[in-house]
Amino acid sequence: MHPVRKQRLYLVLFIALFSSIAIGLVVYALRGNINLFYPPADVAAGLAPVGQPIRVGGMVLENSIDRAEDSLAIRFKLTDYEANVEVVYVGILPDLFAEGQGAVASGVLNEDGVLEATEILAKHDENYMPPEVTHALESSGYDEKGNAK
Repeated sequence: MHPVRKQRLYLVLFIALFSSIAIGLVVYALRGNINLFYPPADVAAGLAPVGQPIRVGGMVLENSIDRAEDSLAIRFKLTDYEANVEVVYVGILPDLFAEGQGAVASGVLNEDGVLEATEILAKHDENYMPPEVTHALESSGYDEKGNAK
């Protein structure tokens, strides 16, 4: 083989190997940071993974908020009007968080089916609903006010 061709072959092999390693590292890093969205009906059906970061969205069920008196801990239920998911969160809630409003909780589902949330997102005005929550409610046959369609 001609020395110039041999040098080009080594260069191409080096670039291909380096690119493969870089792509593999990026995919490995992103694998642990992807939070998939699940509506409460899928969580109740056992389709959501236990022990992995997920997001669950729906409407905060009326009369389900239970605040601890001695800490920032709060328990509430998210619903898509088909099923409910209990959420436990310790921290300061968004100002617009309320019963009957849309919310998305990010966290880890434990063995008991309770979402141990690390972040709570509430809709930012009276007209906005997170797209995932809107889709989950529509697929269950309800609108954002809980009325059957």
